[in-house]
Amino acid sequence: MSSTPYIESYDADAEKQKQEVHLQQVPIAEFEDPNLDPNVELLEDDSPYPEVRSAVANTDDPDMPCATFRAWFIGIIWAIIIPGLNQFFFFRFPSVTITGVVAQLITFPIVRLWARFVPGVKIFGVSLNPGPFTVKEHVLITIMASVGYQSAYATDIIAVQRVYYNQTYNFSYQWLLVMSTQLIGFSIGGIARRFLVNPPSMIWPANLVTCALFNTLHSQYYAGVGTRGGLSRERFFFYCFLGSFCWYFVPGYLFQALSYFNWICWIAPNNIPVNQLFGTVSGLAMSVISFDWSQIAYTGSPLATPWWAEANIAFGMVLFFWILTPVLYYTNTWYAKYMPISSDHSFDNTGAIYNVTRIIINNTQFNQEAYEHYSPLFLPTTFAISYGLSFASITATITHTFLYYRKQIWTQARRSMSEQPDIHARLMSKYAQVPEWWYGCIFVSMFVFGVLCIELWPTDMPVWALILGLIISFIYVIPIGMIQAITNQQVGLNVITELIIGYALPGRPIAMMMFKTWGYITMAQALQFTSDFKLGHYMKVPPRPMFWSQLIATIVAGTVQLGVQAWMFTNIQDMCSTTQDNGFTCPSTQVFGTASIIWGLIGPARQFSQGQIYYPLLFFFIVGFVTPVCTWLLQKRFHNVILKYLNWPVIFSGTGLIPPATPLNYVSWAIVGFIFNYVIRRRHFSWWTKYNYVLSAALDSGVAVSTILIFFALEFPDRGLVGKNTIQAWWGNNVHVNNADGNKLPLLVANGTFGPTVWH
Repeated sequence: MSSTPYIESYDADAEKQKQEVHLQQVPIAEFEDPNLDPNVELLEDDSPYPEVRSAVANTDDPDMPCATFRAWFIGIIWAIIIPGLNQFFFFRFPSVTITGVVAQLITFPIVRLWARFVPGVKIFGVSLNPGPFTVKEHVLITIMASVGYQSAYATDIIAVQRVYYNQTYNFSYQWLLVMSTQLIGFSIGGIARRFLVNPPSMIWPANLVTCALFNTLHSQYYAGVGTRGGLSRERFFFYCFLGSFCWYFVPGYLFQALSYFNWICWIAPNNIPVNQLFGTVSGLAMSVISFDWSQIAYTGSPLATPWWAEANIAFGMVLFFWILTPVLYYTNTWYAKYMPISSDHSFDNTGAIYNVTRIIINNTQFNQEAYEHYSPLFLPTTFAISYGLSFASITATITHTFLYYRKQIWTQARRSMSEQPDIHARLMSKYAQVPEWWYGCIFVSMFVFGVLCIELWPTDMPVWALILGLIISFIYVIPIGMIQAITNQQVGLNVITELIIGYALPGRPIAMMMFKTWGYITMAQALQFTSDFKLGHYMKVPPRPMFWSQLIATIVAGTVQLGVQAWMFTNIQDMCSTTQDNGFTCPSTQVFGTASIIWGLIGPARQFSQGQIYYPLLFFFIVGFVTPVCTWLLQKRFHNVILKYLNWPVIFSGTGLIPPATPLNYVSWAIVGFIFNYVIRRRHFSWWTKYNYVLSAALDSGVAVSTILIFFALEFPDRGLVGKNTIQAWWGNNVHVNNADGNKLPLLVANGTFGPTVWH
């Protein structure tokens, strides 16, 4: 990939010598598990799963430098820059997110130059230049860059308190809150690694794309590549990256109608039912196609998710959003016709966006009388269905895990690995493991941080609510982790935690936000850390450097984000105002604050209890519990192969991003997944093995770099007016929004008010 002779020499010669030394078969006896079947004489030299073989090298060099000074130095720099920039743009619309893949790509030439020009002197016994840049150093740097790159969930609590409730507390409160919510999950992820990292069947498909990119950049040997000729992976990656980078300028800037591509709506722009069914802005996207990889991969790369999981999600999308949603909407269930068929807003009984300021008093208290004189809260059909599916996914996860994984979980509880260890587990077993008490210390410390936070400041949250939120996370982390490790899909706990605390502590919006964060983000963070552990497992990074790099990078990232946020609210005028000049309107904070009022202030009792508008959605809990049982019984009775792949937690939760996502994101994603992970994988398996994950990494990387360039060079300067009146001012950038779909029109316009006459 590089034109410098030194790098070419390193790739061709040094790596070749390394392969000759380390491709020898690992002594089996050294890694045998005494609990395994004694009749097993020989273990496989690679993963039993072709997906893993195609992306992960089955060799290791224990002497390869990893936690070097330069790895720590550059990793910490990234842990400051990326979270800080992302926090800055998190409050802006339109926004841009700098992902870990950007750091992964930029780090490569930087450290190669470091390896070439920095002298190899030692300071206090630490070498500034230990030699050629290694893949393990690269992994460590990338993990430090990505572990905290997203805005910490708890920073939105702080922003909502300031914007909605006029509560501004000191930095100690903010830091304790962010650290506690971010790092309690870290301790749980470490304890869960024996269930979610060591077993070969816990694949974590998204990591395979990252591994493919690492190994492509460093010219690692793949046992799964075979002897197929053709382009090298490095050249293939470069061509696809360049193509992705250049093409994104078309749907991302020059011809944005290709991104949404609601072409049927171009023909009938004023026909509301046509726009609702075939639209891609606020419709059901039955027009199917998008030419924008960022739309196709909005829910994750379709090349990284197994086809059977994509088929489950596509089935759920068709069943619930292409069949059930139109039936409910056009029969005017829940007064749906007075709202857009799909939207991420809530509405009042005039069809306007719900004005939450009309039902609060003294900034934090619910005004029952004002609520009775104003309006109940109405949800668009897709929004309501998404709540129902979230309810179903919670019970389906418990039932499915019990029916299909109970024996494995029980076995894992009795011994560290229930499966025969693959080559990666055997290679990793030679490294010193992280003691369990390290994670225990983190848990106790962060729990104390949480207690101090809710007790020393007026949060209206009792300690028992904190404990309950953590229990919910603990219960679900293993079953949801298993589903994500196999299917690349995560079941969210945000809605169920809102529902629980809304009933338990009504009228306490701050407590609701905190409970949701500890109940949901603890699990999400645990699985994020577990996924990183699996990446280190695949790339043979020793566990202890992984532990410290994740821990320190998370602390640094969270602290930087709090500093950036405090500076913004102090120095940017009209922060979070809808008329803010530079676009810092805080869209996520607005949604988060509205949710705090809906679930915490109004409370779910006024939405979902018996006699209320959305009471029928609670029956989704029963649906979620029963459907896996029915499938399991039918499979036992008829031994049907198709039923074996029917996964109801994935069906219910797979479309969880609708809204704000639309069915376009899922149907185009499923089509691409079908082509590559079913058709090509079956008919051209050697090509798929060699190139599939490299292609995914190249497409993701190209779009990421192109997005940043477009944003900073063309959209951010001059308040986004660059090109607005010249190159962008044409039909191709307006046709997709100049119709009923783009204007988010409802089927009916309220003549006065609609809905029940009594709602309290």
